Amino acid sequence: MVRLPSSYSILPLLASLLALGASIVGAFDYSVALDKTLLFFEAQRSGKLPANQRVKWRGNSGLNDGYAQGVNLVGGYYDAGDHVKFGLPMAFSVTMLSWAAVDFRQELVSLDQMGHTLRAIKWGTDYFIKAHSQPYVLWGQVGDGVSDHCCWERAEDMTTPRMAYKLDPEHPGSDLAGETAAALAAASLAFKPYDSAYSSLLLVHAKQLFSFANRFRGFYDDSIGSAKQFYTSTGYSDELLWAATWLHRATNDDYYLKYVVDNCVSLGGTGWAVKEFSWDNKYAGVQILLTKILLDGAGGAYTSTLQQYRAKADYFTCACLQKNDGYNVPMTPGGLLYLHEWNNLQYPASAAFLLAVYSDYLAKAKGVVKCPDGELQPQDLLNFAKSQADYILGKNPKSLSYLVGYGQNYPVHVHHRGASITPITLLKSAVGCVEGFETWYKRPEANPNVIHGALVGGPNANDEFIDDRSNYEQTEPTLTGTAPLVGLFSKLHSLPGNSTGSYNQESQKPSIPYHKPQARVPVEFLHSITNTWAVGKETYYRHKVIIKNVSEKPIRELKLHIENLTGSLWGLSPTQEKNTYELPEWLKVLEPGSDCSFVYIQGGAQAKILVQGYH
Repeated sequence: MVRLPSSYSILPLLASLLALGASIVGAFDYSVALDKTLLFFEAQRSGKLPANQRVKWRGNSGLNDGYAQGVNLVGGYYDAGDHVKFGLPMAFSVTMLSWAAVDFRQELVSLDQMGHTLRAIKWGTDYFIKAHSQPYVLWGQVGDGVSDHCCWERAEDMTTPRMAYKLDPEHPGSDLAGETAAALAAASLAFKPYDSAYSSLLLVHAKQLFSFANRFRGFYDDSIGSAKQFYTSTGYSDELLWAATWLHRATNDDYYLKYVVDNCVSLGGTGWAVKEFSWDNKYAGVQILLTKILLDGAGGAYTSTLQQYRAKADYFTCACLQKNDGYNVPMTPGGLLYLHEWNNLQYPASAAFLLAVYSDYLAKAKGVVKCPDGELQPQDLLNFAKSQADYILGKNPKSLSYLVGYGQNYPVHVHHRGASITPITLLKSAVGCVEGFETWYKRPEANPNVIHGALVGGPNANDEFIDDRSNYEQTEPTLTGTAPLVGLFSKLHSLPGNSTGSYNQESQKPSIPYHKPQARVPVEFLHSITNTWAVGKETYYRHKVIIKNVSEKPIRELKLHIENLTGSLWGLSPTQEKNTYELPEWLKVLEPGSDCSFVYIQGGAQAKILVQGYH
């Protein structure tokens, strides 16, 4: 939530879109919404873009970041509509993406979105590895918010100073170092089934950063004064507990669990009862993660302290669901959690994700939440999380989707520089600071580029929203807003009755190519890794895929298109079409309920499998 004008977005065909309006029809297509949230992270990339970049209006940028300070800080993500790389919100966003990949792995794999999710995580973690140049050094920011906000230009044209700022023992930042440690620990779990070597590397950095955060304590924005105006930290105790909690989950090392137990009072873990979960306040996340240990029956000698953590997790839950004896999270008349005037939607998005996670933990343990105003079943938490997601997607008094590019009625004057200026591939001349403001920022027309998946700041306390580029409190998107939606949408899509949705229709002539999720098909793909080995510095995996007929009819002439396959494949017959395979000769028909399997070898994430045709 950047505090000054920073960047924006515009849509073609404005007249058509305004004429259409948005009517709520049945269920939302969470798979389409999920796909778009992952596109937003591609739009926010800094550095040299990869060949498989799907957001084509973006180009390379920030290619000299850190060089003046003698360190390579190329990469990472721009924070919002501006071009500063703020470490704290970036790390929190990577933690949220990683948590989704860990807890909702099956859901993401079934949607063929795990590859995109891991790539989004890795774009951040590769940058954090560079930024953690020494055990007790972390480069926490690139760019200066004040000078950056004085210019309105594409990232590809940047002329503003790219000063880099670091933390070290003389300039500590326990909040930023702790959050980065949490992000790397969570990411190590996300990558563990796919790239064990990279997972181990992330864990090495996570442990060192936790040690740095814990040993040299201080507020990061005291050391990096440039961040104070934009992402002021209210404390670092929660980040220390947060990092230790994720490190315990990633390592199962009792040292980290003992840390959160021994420091439960001094760091506020069992003292703070909160109503907010955000980039600045992780207590609710800590409390729910530690409650999972209790629900799993693994508390052991720490059970009594973990029960205190659970009491605070339940307080957060009851407050969100308005069952907390009046001490509830405020809500708009339309049913949206409302915590802050500035960029409020990130808070209900984070809360909804957290409640979806907690719902899963409770359901598996057959647990409930006992509130002052009644008992809550796991399904109640999930239903509430769904209500916040549906509000975001269009079930609100404005009938407006606050997720850009989803549906037919969404903000078209998004406060985002890159989206608001014709891309460099079409307008090859540079756009300067003043020209950007005069020619592009002040244009009444919609943005020329659709920044798919951007969650804008959202409506005010009365559900009112003004789609204006200068209204940056409401129209600017952030990494921290969109990140929790990846796990939330993947979970909601997996619920009964949500495999398809009748609400969403794609906007006409989308300006950004994206992968459109498949229509419902009669087969499921169950992915697993059955073996792994190293050859030199490369790690390879044996992937097994089970193809199951989930329909009530026999399937004949099944054709599969396999993308991102880099190694050998056995168990399917290749066709004359590139990357297209069919069932082997001996298996002409896949009967209802039956399955077959094939295997392939490659490094890294799994290949993407699409159904090309069948009878």
